[in-house]
Amino acid sequence: MLLTVPQLAELLQIKASTLYAWAARGQIPCLKLHGLVRFRKDEIDQWLESCSRSAPPETGALPLTSNRGNDVDTLIARAKAEVYTPRRRGNQTEIKPHRKGGA
Repeated sequence: MLLTVPQLAELLQIKASTLYAWAARGQIPCLKLHGLVRFRKDEIDQWLESCSRSAPPETGALPLTSNRGNDVDTLIARAKAEVYTPRRRGNQTEIKPHRKGGA
């Protein structure tokens, strides 16, 4: 069974844009059919299982909860944290004077 981006986004309770980003980076198994992204249900189930058996969290990752019923929620939270971590752009507090005119 093939799932569309909106269907899988609803199933995983994440934004469709996150799925597009994961697919572009090769972080989630997907198919491209004439430019359309699709997901095989069985491959997604295997992918979720492989993610739940991963190594201990790295520094900065979200800690595991003791509630085993939230394994998918923990996985999604970790993935969101990796994808949505803001990039540093230097010192944002520095104010540079604006020049008017040519000189």
